Amino acid sequence: MSERKYTLASVGPQLDRCLSRIIRNAGFDLQFEMAEGEAPHPDFENPDISVKFAGRDVDLLLSNRAELLLALEQICLEVLRVPSEDHSRIAFDANDYRMLRIEELRLSARAAAERVKRSGKPFAFNPMNSRERRVIHLSLRDEQEIRSESAGVGPHRQVIVYPAGMPSAPASAFQPPRQGGPPRGAGARPDRGRGRPRR
Repeated sequence: MSERKYTLASVGPQLDRCLSRIIRNAGFDLQFEMAEGEAPHPDFENPDISVKFAGRDVDLLLSNRAELLLALEQICLEVLRVPSEDHSRIAFDANDYRMLRIEELRLSARAAAERVKRSGKPFAFNPMNSRERRVIHLSLRDEQEIRSESAGVGPHRQVIVYPAGMPSAPASAFQPPRQGGPPRGAGARPDRGRGRPRR
């Protein structure tokens, strides 16, 4: 992003109040610091504002693929009325989770690309939020033999990797598995422990 849309002067006080209230009411032992312009992986994520957490309850934020961290981030973005297209401009982090997650996604993208090249069949990642889908797409942007696209709606939106000349499959081909039954449709999925934080 070439210029900053959000600054500590413009949204910092409201963000501080929102986070302080949530942390206090939930009884978390957490501290946070806000900073502008910190981006370990600027090609993949370049937020205007980063919020970093520390404290005894950081492990709670990061458990289950950082589900609580991402939920806390989403709540604050809603309170600040940040439109969805700007969600990547304010990023919450703890213990360098985001940097490690980007590396993990890049490795997963490369592995998926090799699998599709070898098998000639599409590969469907588990549903991801928009930021993580973007990392997958950017990781594969220079590949000539494969292409990636997002499919699905809302929390079920996922990245599908296809051989370059293969047409897109119907969205229903990659729907999540039915309760108590096997997965429907084409495409393999990575194991459920990888690539699937929920928002």
